[in-house]
Amino acid sequence: RQRGPRLSALPAHLLQNIVSKHSSQFRGNAQHDALEFLLWLLDRMHEDLGAASPAQQTRVPEEPGEDGSGGAGSSPPAAQHPRGQSFVQSHFQAQYRSSLTCPHCLKQSNTFDPFLCISLPIPLRQTRALNVTLVLQCERRRFVRVGLAVPLLGTVAELREMVAREGRIPPEQVILAEVSPRGFLRSLGDAEELGAAGEGAPLYAFQPPPARHTARQVPAGALPPRCPPFHCPPPVGGGAGVSALSRVSPAVPRFGPPLVLREERGVSWEQLQHSILAQLRALLRGEVRAQGAGALFRIRLAGGSAPCAYLSPQDPRPLCHPAVDRALQLSGVGGPPHVKLTVEWDVSTKERLFGNIQEEVVQDAESVRLQQQAHRQQHSCTLDECFQLYTKEEQV
Repeated sequence: RQRGPRLSALPAHLLQNIVSKHSSQFRGNAQHDALEFLLWLLDRMHEDLGAASPAQQTRVPEEPGEDGSGGAGSSPPAAQHPRGQSFVQSHFQAQYRSSLTCPHCLKQSNTFDPFLCISLPIPLRQTRALNVTLVLQCERRRFVRVGLAVPLLGTVAELREMVAREGRIPPEQVILAEVSPRGFLRSLGDAEELGAAGEGAPLYAFQPPPARHTARQVPAGALPPRCPPFHCPPPVGGGAGVSALSRVSPAVPRFGPPLVLREERGVSWEQLQHSILAQLRALLRGEVRAQGAGALFRIRLAGGSAPCAYLSPQDPRPLCHPAVDRALQLSGVGGPPHVKLTVEWDVSTKERLFGNIQEEVVQDAESVRLQQQAHRQQHSCTLDECFQLYTKEEQV
């Protein structure tokens, strides 16, 4: 029967003695890098075989052909001139071709770099987990926190599209705002970068109610009613989207859920107060008569140009205040125009109407756990993805 070649093992200390005779850096018992030792060993074997050292070979530029393409330079020089190669070069060495193409004349120049090893970059994770609390008109999705994998280098417009798909609503109906325990921080516009979204405070996505059509029919031959003596800008999209939350004072955390409603710009204080109480009906201890009760709370405009702007109960049309106009202009591009209001209660009224109520209870969807689990795991990639990143085309 046939037998293969006999192989003998060399003790490690004998190999170390042989290596230390030829290289002082590997003498002694100090720890060394395995890749550094492998490259040194291949280089010495290549030299002992009488060929030029792979580490001493220089890059070979190749001139482009007459037709502007790579010509003879499109194939490695080693393939054209095999003389002087050793088994080290044929088994362990390769050549990396760098192609430079002129965008104007389209001429190409190729350069070949011999290498025994290359350091491949590892692709980084391109997404991060972001939780968004949905406050939609659908009762099933009224207060649900969902988890999304948002791109690191995207814009808020992409986030708005993702929230719209999650909530099955049009993107133009999504209001994105950061809401902290103290109140509203800011609304997010489509042109903003997505990297800082949700970093300052939890992110909420509001959907305003549909516009109410309350236009009255004017009988034939009758004159239309006279305009009021005060100036009020026309409604935007059938009314102004209003996001509101309740708190006792700026130093005390808010209580109850954030609200979203749509109101005509010409409503009175009493009508606005009634709409807010209607949204809080499920949290009230008993029936509250808003009519004739006076001002039960103060309304502060958040996110406007003025640092602290309160709407006045004596104003016949509080939503026509100039500060509301400025807030609508600053509401950002992408979602519906809206204003953010903070409803401030005194302690006695809050205790009488609501008792000891805290923040809203938000249900977490399964996507929150899945996204957090996926982004906590170590990022993995394939060798092919590393090579694709290493050989990625660049424009200079």
